[in-house]
Amino acid sequence: VLFSAYFAMQVIYARRKYKISPPETTGHPEFERIFRAQANCSEYFPIFISVLWVAGIFFHQGVTAACGLLYLYTRLKYFQGYAVAAQGRLGPLYASAWLLWLLLGLALAGLLAHFLWP
Repeated sequence: VLFSAYFAMQVIYARRKYKISPPETTGHPEFERIFRAQANCSEYFPIFISVLWVAGIFFHQGVTAACGLLYLYTRLKYFQGYAVAAQGRLGPLYASAWLLWLLLGLALAGLLAHFLWP
């Protein structure tokens, strides 16, 4: 939630800095990058929370928490990189996608173990 609030505040600051009133989403290129970075992070948040929750319950809380913290860090780096230049988002984007797949794998492994091996 704190990350989402931080990203939303960055959009508000960029709107003020570049004088772009809502509901406009176009204008200065830096504003557009910040806006897209915030939107992209918001779009992936429900997926992240879902697989984090399932993996934490059915696999292992410690491993899941570590993966979750790494994911949040990579999304922060994604946001910061995207705000500077569109190419700056790529490394953290790939890392966060890999972590989402890992969390999904942990969730599936935990579910299979729970339901197939009583």
